[in-house]
Amino acid sequence: MPAPMPGEKRRLERADFPAFLAALGKAGYRVVGPTVRDGAIVYGEIEAVEDLPVGWTERQEAGRYRLERRHDDALFGYVVGPHSWKKYLFPAHEKLWTARRTDGGFEVAPTEPDPTPLAFLGVRACEIAAIGIQDKVFLGGVADPGYRRRREQALTIAVQCGQSGGTCFCVSMGTGPAVRAGYDLSLTEILAPGVHRFLVEVGTPAGAAVLDGVPTTPAETGDRETAEGIVARTAASMGRTMVAVGLRELMASNLENPRWEIVAKRCLSCANCTLACPTCFCSTTEEVPDLTGATTERWRRWDSCFNSGFTQLHSQSVRKTTMSRYRQWLTHKLGTWHDQFGSSGCVGCGRCITWCPVGIDLTEEVAAIRAAPVPSTAPPPAGTEKR
Repeated sequence: MPAPMPGEKRRLERADFPAFLAALGKAGYRVVGPTVRDGAIVYGEIEAVEDLPVGWTERQEAGRYRLERRHDDALFGYVVGPHSWKKYLFPAHEKLWTARRTDGGFEVAPTEPDPTPLAFLGVRACEIAAIGIQDKVFLGGVADPGYRRRREQALTIAVQCGQSGGTCFCVSMGTGPAVRAGYDLSLTEILAPGVHRFLVEVGTPAGAAVLDGVPTTPAETGDRETAEGIVARTAASMGRTMVAVGLRELMASNLENPRWEIVAKRCLSCANCTLACPTCFCSTTEEVPDLTGATTERWRRWDSCFNSGFTQLHSQSVRKTTMSRYRQWLTHKLGTWHDQFGSSGCVGCGRCITWCPVGIDLTEEVAAIRAAPVPSTAPPPAGTEKR
């Protein structure tokens, strides 16, 4: 059979999925994807089909997440868990360089990323959108060298969503549930009595090279129609909605809305939302010297605008209250992000709602402000905020 080509659609039977994983390993990729651990579906290393969440799904609501058994053996019958792919592209704790004292001063050696390319297995449409947003952050202007290398080496294997979660609102943000671009390979899992197969869409030559040699057959019209129906049903069953039109203006003109104080009384400033968010990128750096002073390492780690010390200047925090920090996060995410990067910073994955300990729902907060706007007397210039 001729090698697959970009744009082509193939049928992959469930029985041949181990051969697909083997082909990824043979091509030199370390496969990372969904696996069940600690009562959640999280991303980790995948060596065999049994590592995937076979027959598992989850139930999500504001501040609630529970694993449940499905009535079938779906490999990708879940939505999204607490992890996002930024943990691999923008690690939570990363050594940037090492400085060593020499006779004439010191020399700095940058840290080289792990050269092993990764295959991201199970990337959803909202997550592809999130990676695209982080590309603007880390590759626009002066590129982050570590991010750039990891991004260039990664193989993206998308999975079309067969169900929506209770906190999903990707349709509102225009980011899903259909995967349209940004993938090397895209899978749609098709389940029916006596049927368990995948419709595979080839996106790039790199994806085609992996699929070459894997037992597949040309997709039939019925496969394509079934796959389109799966995505359409998912789009019609979103757990949340949010009117995205005019959000930048709504946020900028409601900096004194009393809703900020109401939500601040619930917010714990725990930073769970920013850690779970696939686009948040706040970080800080720290120098770690050895005891002799001969060597110093610079490390970067994730930080959050919800931490009171994040904006500390001259021993004082710029945003001293929870209200000001929550307002900064939401107005940036939905508003001034447009000024910086040309799009919203939210992809509608719902993680910030699910993993908030007190169940704060940003779609609810936006709806409340929209329903009872209290415009500021003097809106700030674009890209700025009142504190």
